[in-house]
Amino acid sequence: MKVGLIGLGHMGVAMAGNLLKAGHEVTVYNRTPAKAAALAARGAKVAASVAEACRGDAVLTMLANDEAVESVVLGRDGVAASLRREALHVSSSTISVALSRRLAQEHTNKGQRYVAAPVFGRPEAAAAAELVVVAAGEHDAVAVARPLLSALGRKLFVVSDTPEAANLVKLSGNFLNASVIESLGEALALISKGGIDRQRYLEILASLFNVPAYNIYGALIASGRFEPAGFAAPLGQKDIRLLLTAADTLGVPMPVASLLRDRFLTLIAQGGERLDWSAIGGLAARDAGMAPS
Repeated sequence: MKVGLIGLGHMGVAMAGNLLKAGHEVTVYNRTPAKAAALAARGAKVAASVAEACRGDAVLTMLANDEAVESVVLGRDGVAASLRREALHVSSSTISVALSRRLAQEHTNKGQRYVAAPVFGRPEAAAAAELVVVAAGEHDAVAVARPLLSALGRKLFVVSDTPEAANLVKLSGNFLNASVIESLGEALALISKGGIDRQRYLEILASLFNVPAYNIYGALIASGRFEPAGFAAPLGQKDIRLLLTAADTLGVPMPVASLLRDRFLTLIAQGGERLDWSAIGGLAARDAGMAPS
């Protein structure tokens, strides 16, 4: 397929590389053109504008937040204004349910296809095409998107014909990951202050909870390796904020999510903007009067 990819952060660069590897004709766009150099060397075309990236069969956006997506997709000469009729927009950004609903309506009004397909996985998983992709959209749109999405990850779940459903699943999954980070941080602070070796403790956890979230985040918290950020703390804060907005709309109390919002606010207020979101797992040790790892 002829596909554009807009947004060349850690995730977008890796995703574009895997689309190239799968044989698609890829055009990339980023506000900072230098980020496209390595992809150009691998055969990607570099667009000078959003509109130029939207001239093919599909365009995939991987952007930081609602504001960026709204600007790129709904702005003047943006994705919605530039895609031809029946062309496809795949949004892999973690955005609000409300904005996903708005994007779906805008593309429908213009006779375009839209699939929400946020992904689970850190940059190293994206580079290895090991992401878990959660997609939602009309059947025909998902069918068109499937070859692209299959190139990005190890598993594709189609959850609904309503695109916003995929965004709700993504927010709920990030809530669970953040909950694991916070609980791991508290447990590690407890056993550390009790004189138990952290690495030995992680071996025990691996026998009880042998899943990526525990293995990855347990190691990061135990070592205190929060830089460079694979997923920056402000993005984690944003996701919990969007989750709470969705919960408020649906009338679902989420007291743990409210706690996580406060933990992210604490981390950022203490200068943690550049740290990985797993750094909230280090707050419990500070609260216990322990020196950072």
